[in-house]
Amino acid sequence: MSQDIQNYISDFDQLKNDDWFAKNRQSALNLFKDTGFPSSRLENWKYTDVRPIKKKSFSNVTEADVSVIADEINAIRFDGLDCIEVVFINGVFSKEHSSLEELDNGLVVENMLDALANDKDLLAKHLTKYADDKISPFTALNTAFIQNGTFINVSANTVIEKPINILYLSKESNSALATHPRNLIVMGENSEATVIESYIGLDDANYFTNAVTEVSLSTNAILKHYKIQQESLNAYHIGNLNVMQGKDSKLESHSISLGGALVRNDIHGQLAAEGAEIIMNGLYMTGDKQHVDNHTRVDHLKPRTLSTENYRGVLNGKSRAVFNGKVIVHKDAQKIEAHQNNANLLLSDDAEIDTKPELEIYADDVKCTHGATVGQLDQNMLFYLRSRAIDEETARSLLTYAFADALISNISFAPIRNRLERLVIGQLPDAALIREFTNE
Repeated sequence: MSQDIQNYISDFDQLKNDDWFAKNRQSALNLFKDTGFPSSRLENWKYTDVRPIKKKSFSNVTEADVSVIADEINAIRFDGLDCIEVVFINGVFSKEHSSLEELDNGLVVENMLDALANDKDLLAKHLTKYADDKISPFTALNTAFIQNGTFINVSANTVIEKPINILYLSKESNSALATHPRNLIVMGENSEATVIESYIGLDDANYFTNAVTEVSLSTNAILKHYKIQQESLNAYHIGNLNVMQGKDSKLESHSISLGGALVRNDIHGQLAAEGAEIIMNGLYMTGDKQHVDNHTRVDHLKPRTLSTENYRGVLNGKSRAVFNGKVIVHKDAQKIEAHQNNANLLLSDDAEIDTKPELEIYADDVKCTHGATVGQLDQNMLFYLRSRAIDEETARSLLTYAFADALISNISFAPIRNRLERLVIGQLPDAALIREFTNE
């Protein structure tokens, strides 16, 4: 057995695994042992080499071994946002920094470890039912280490006004850490909620985040889901979002990737009943030698379902990005609509994008479109700005910001939209001057 797998087996042997979920963990670990880490010889991993993760001896965290002061938490919170907050420090739930008191009637928010003890029947019905361990070894590895994470249950006919912010904060510790957050969101009929997943790394910490989120949307349920990835530039991030949608349900997924040395985001939506709708927006900004891979898949399983996808990338330095968006229209899924677009802006001659939008259609009464563009800044627009006495570097930054903001401006939730605009501006040259132009 290779050393990279043995490392995780040794960690698993130290894991407390004596609850009703024990057999599931063991089965997932056995699957991971059989498959190992994915190779770039596999079509699904053709453009992403995970050997940097494989070669590093990351250790699973069982107890928080770092201290975080209030100022560090406050610095990464949303300004003035009244929210329900679940905080994890180096993968471990922090009750001290979380705010879970006085939850609305019809709402449960708790650490996954507590949910495994308190909500066995509901978890047995939903946990591991939408994220398939057989599709990704990383998902199998996550299932083997299910301990910390967030369980959210919104009862039928319940509208949660406050957003739920799940904050995963990673900080340098004595060893290279591996964390495996597992989130489960179950929404009853006619329910509505907003959930934010924030992954933030402090300093230049070196660690590995392997996150999986499962979502079940019942009839008429509405979920707005935001994922903001700001990992350390020395960190690795594998993220997986899996959604099962019922009749007339709606999911808005906004995936933002700004950090990480090597990042993979997988999103899989299953439109399993008529009237289900999924909207997927994504923005990735890369520089230096960053690598960000976005894989999306939408299964139109029933008639009269709708999917809309819009991903944008800004690449600089010697960075590389991957976009693979697949839409599958299954047999008899008539009168569906599926629209997909991927646009990329290359700011450097050394930056590279591999984009592959795909359609598989097994029905004949459908409306489907897809497309991808790769380009550089518009020279005519640069000339226009230069003619207005704006120097070239600032003009380039303004056009880059406008390209990214075309997607950010679609976000209806103002606190997130405002933060993302500030984050994008902060990554551009002449940030202070750009803020004057944009009134940020």
